Amino acid sequence: MIRKLLPLLLLMSVMAFGKIYELRTYTCAEGKLEALKARFRDDTIRIFNKHGIESIGYWVPQDERSKNTLIYIVAHPSKEAADKNWKEFQDDPEWKKVAAASEANGKIVLKVDRVFMDPTEFSKLK
Repeated sequence: MIRKLLPLLLLMSVMAFGKIYELRTYTCAEGKLEALKARFRDDTIRIFNKHGIESIGYWVPQDERSKNTLIYIVAHPSKEAADKNWKEFQDDPEWKKVAAASEANGKIVLKVDRVFMDPTEFSKLK
């Protein structure tokens, strides 16, 4: 009986201690991409760290049509942890101050798309 349950228990333990990844795509107002990149570089990533949001990587597309786009991936222990992390981040007084200061000359981000992802068994990221 134990032999039959062992693979299931192993899978459950991997899932319990694994990570989920969140792909986020920000579409900026015209000409605001550099302001968004500065906000991430100077403040946002540091504040993410305070709230358990692990930065994996940040990218800008090469094609001209997407010149106002920032794409990034962060990791969380679970979807529930992600929801908690984002709520705490958005409620953080330091973040509110940074966001307000960075948008003193107008809104930076017009649209946010997000997708939660689980790594495949052949992914380098687990």
